[in-house]
Amino acid sequence: MDLRKLKTLIDLVSESGISELEVNEGEDRVRIVNAGSPTPTGQVVYANPAPAQVMQAAPAAAPATTPTAEEAPAETGFIARSPMVGTFYRAPNPESPDFVKVGDTVKVGQTLCIIEAMKLLNEIESEQAGVIKQILCENGQGVEFDQPLFIIA
Repeated sequence: MDLRKLKTLIDLVSESGISELEVNEGEDRVRIVNAGSPTPTGQVVYANPAPAQVMQAAPAAAPATTPTAEEAPAETGFIARSPMVGTFYRAPNPESPDFVKVGDTVKVGQTLCIIEAMKLLNEIESEQAGVIKQILCENGQGVEFDQPLFIIA
């Protein structure tokens, strides 16, 4: 992995406020841990071979309470959670219809939404079949790792 790309990743981690970022590219694996200091610094760790993952980001070290966490969901059932930090989108583009709406029946593997992380669009698929009972995020809203997105019953 080239040094300019590493510097860019370190700068992104320090500016975004996330505590850790892991990137796997072929056999190269880079893990950047934000030390939490006000100056843009990071720790870079190399290891080979890498598992077959593309990229994942962890949330900030200090857990913050969000309005979503304080509100009790109106429905019960399987909770589809965000696998990463990013921006939640209900449709592939503004002109397209939403992937799913409340009341839609979904199958395992069906796309529920997109989460944009570091300019990459990641399709989030349903892990369980059922009916969408509630959508817990607004279009364009920032989401954290493990944040509830949908309730499927």
